[in-house]
Amino acid sequence: MVNMVETTSAWNTTGLHVHRKSLMHMSFHWGHKSEILFSGWPGSSSGMYALALILVFVLAMIVEWLSYCSIIKPGANKVAAGFFQTAMHTVRAGLSYMVMLAVMSFNGGVFLAAVFGHAVGFLVFGSKAFRKSGGSEKLPDLPPRK
Repeated sequence: MVNMVETTSAWNTTGLHVHRKSLMHMSFHWGHKSEILFSGWPGSSSGMYALALILVFVLAMIVEWLSYCSIIKPGANKVAAGFFQTAMHTVRAGLSYMVMLAVMSFNGGVFLAAVFGHAVGFLVFGSKAFRKSGGSEKLPDLPPRK
């Protein structure tokens, strides 16, 4: 059984039907020759692949930060706070989908970068390991993902 799609077809600008070779894996694979999020990116460059892994890791950490941050101050205008919470939720959902789409490249390194990004993000922003002791514990502006 073949685990990748080998050819795709498209119409070029002159109206001719053309076939191009593409390596879109349909099962987990390892290696730096992969497409992540955008067509042709990161390509076959090891440096660009490392940059893609860092990007996925950081995106996953930002998703965790947005899940546990508390920016709205007590006593703020409820309508403005509601719109701000909605905007933050929208950004978090969009970034979560970006991480999910990156993982759907079926690249093992991208999968591990996403998992470790979420883990480190939770450790830093969501767990009690790095919270300041004393004082009242603030609840996050956004409820954690379910």
